[in-house]
Amino acid sequence: MVAMEESLGIEPAPERPSVDAAADFTRAIEHGRPDFAHGVILYLDDISVSFDGFQALNKLSLAIDVGELRCIIGPNGAGKTTMMDVITGKTRADSGTAFFGQNVDLREMSETEIARAGIGRKFQKPTIFENHTVFENLELSMKADKRVRTALFAKLASDERDRIAETLRLIRLDDAADNVAGLLSHGQKQWLEIGMLLMQEPKLLLLDEPVAGMSDDETERTAELFVSLAGKHSLVVVEHDMAFVARIARTVTVLHEGSVLAEGPMDRMQNDPRVIEVYLGR
Repeated sequence: MVAMEESLGIEPAPERPSVDAAADFTRAIEHGRPDFAHGVILYLDDISVSFDGFQALNKLSLAIDVGELRCIIGPNGAGKTTMMDVITGKTRADSGTAFFGQNVDLREMSETEIARAGIGRKFQKPTIFENHTVFENLELSMKADKRVRTALFAKLASDERDRIAETLRLIRLDDAADNVAGLLSHGQKQWLEIGMLLMQEPKLLLLDEPVAGMSDDETERTAELFVSLAGKHSLVVVEHDMAFVARIARTVTVLHEGSVLAEGPMDRMQNDPRVIEVYLGR
């Protein structure tokens, strides 16, 4: 049929999408609209992950509320990184459930789908475009879902420039907007990467040791930034700096051997014999 149409100079009709493709499209739309009506943004239940016999997560259960700033602490090997890998789709859980809101099943989604649904992750080492300016880094992040050519050469609308300007003020880099990102201090690079995540408008931010290597002043400014973000965003902060954790957290979750050892206010965790034994007393 196609060959006949071509011989007659008739444009072939486009192929109809398969049932599977239509289902994938519907699922992608649903994934982009998580339901937070019950007030919980992230729910992990009985998550287990093992690597070659090592139990990285052991029936881990955790719930994060909408707008909450939660700190996760624990010794090396406690499962903190694996937990974030499961949330972002980098690692698949052997068992258990993981939901973003009450309707988005993270187990069925790719890393890209999870990011588009509204979960942003920052690793310990900042990843920025070092040869571009601070402003351009934020611009490229905002246009990350478009083709490179469009992203680099499209003119910004006034509302887009306003968003960038607002983010620059928020991360305290408005005076460095035209500076090459590679020349920033370590702390400024961390703030820039956080700003790049914010340009993608995530609902949930996962932050891995964000103040490692920062000066005291940079650490204090980061604490102020995170406190200001809470409410508008939900934050899960994995950190070893206990002074920083005490400065920002209302609730602290302590992981040990892949599961929750204790959870509550920082002062209670600091006086919990189990937490002192496995982590704080070391």
